[in-house]
Amino acid sequence: MPREPPLSVNSGSVTNRTLIKDLASSSDGPVSVSGWVETVRDQKKVQFVVLRDETGAVQLVNPRATDADGAIVATDVSGTITSLSQGSFLTATGDLKHDERVKLGGVEIKLETLDVTTIAIPETPIADDSGIDKRMDWRFLDLRVPKNALIFKIQTTLEHAWRTYWVENDFVEIHTPKLMASASESKAELFRVDYFEGSAFLSQSPQFFKQMAQSAGFGKIFEVGPAFRADPSFTSRHATEFTSVDSEISWIDSHEDVMKLHEELLVAGFQAVKDKHGAEIEALFGFELVVPTIPFPRIPLAEAKEIVASRGYEVPRADDDMDPEGERQIAAYVKETYGHEFVFLTDYASSIRPFYHMRHADDPSLTNSYDLIFNGVEISTGAQREHRVEILEEQARSKGLEPEELSGYLDFFRYGVPAHGGFGMGLSRVLMLMLHLANLRETTYLFRGPTRLEP
Repeated sequence: MPREPPLSVNSGSVTNRTLIKDLASSSDGPVSVSGWVETVRDQKKVQFVVLRDETGAVQLVNPRATDADGAIVATDVSGTITSLSQGSFLTATGDLKHDERVKLGGVEIKLETLDVTTIAIPETPIADDSGIDKRMDWRFLDLRVPKNALIFKIQTTLEHAWRTYWVENDFVEIHTPKLMASASESKAELFRVDYFEGSAFLSQSPQFFKQMAQSAGFGKIFEVGPAFRADPSFTSRHATEFTSVDSEISWIDSHEDVMKLHEELLVAGFQAVKDKHGAEIEALFGFELVVPTIPFPRIPLAEAKEIVASRGYEVPRADDDMDPEGERQIAAYVKETYGHEFVFLTDYASSIRPFYHMRHADDPSLTNSYDLIFNGVEISTGAQREHRVEILEEQARSKGLEPEELSGYLDFFRYGVPAHGGFGMGLSRVLMLMLHLANLRETTYLFRGPTRLEP
């Protein structure tokens, strides 16, 4: 059972709060800061508290009071500090002093008052060496770690840069439904849910609705939203719920137009992240973020498999997609040959692509499609879509689908639609690979997998 807090606490109301990141540019003198306790050093003659907020950390200093004989005298502040536990939230007031000898930001605050908002249980359930599953159990504590919190500041900057690119280039933002009457792409990996007297399915992708926007004449659209896959995988790069980044454009000549959009969008995002967080990434993650150059390398899938084979690895099935080891091998080749972290693998076989991917005009066994590989992992699939309804019907039948089952989708094409294409991309995968992390759970705020529905 949680123990009773050792201190009385206040209502949490704060006025004139200064963010810790702004202390370095503030003048010496009275200041008020609020945050949570990171460490306490309760020494005989002086007490130190490291207080952290969402922007940084600062050292609070409380020289112990003494009487005329030099004996230590207890005060309200000293008693409060002695009783503080890691993670407690409080507001501190005192005198700000700039001192270059202070390692933590070159400033410190000499305390006058401490108002405790909430007291934390002293025993912390996770530690620096806790496994990832344990950390996910206590995610709210895990995210107090500056390195982990930075991931989601980077995510914010990345998404803002993408949205800025889209808006400045006249894209329309849409929000597609996540409750579906039927499969959005395939009958596999579907979550079925109760829906009044019947059933519905959680959307695997906004694919069909992105294409509907092309028929509606929107021209260029984007969406950042949830997608669901009932995939029982337990790998470090799969999730049952993830954030999908999607875009679709009209009046294209081929999938090359989609790849051009895709690489420009990524460069805009990477540049914004480097500009705002480059120094923090280097300090906390230990590497310099590289903004990719345009154009990204492009290699047909068949050629990529030959390159991988020449490096001593054979993709198990010659007529199938590149497997994870093949992706790592081709990424290593591209890094060695082009000095690039990205590569488009193009011209996928129609046998392993959805029915709505357009096939080559001179070779129907291939599609106008690609996968984008980033640091050895696939982060996206893109393609030119087939917009001719009679060919769509034929290609659906070749995949074992009956056009009648797709009537709502096929109606989009019966009343006119321009040539179009687009891509879907996993947000958490991009962040994972951008930051050289090994697990998608690190870059997902609250991960969902086959065995995790909490917190």
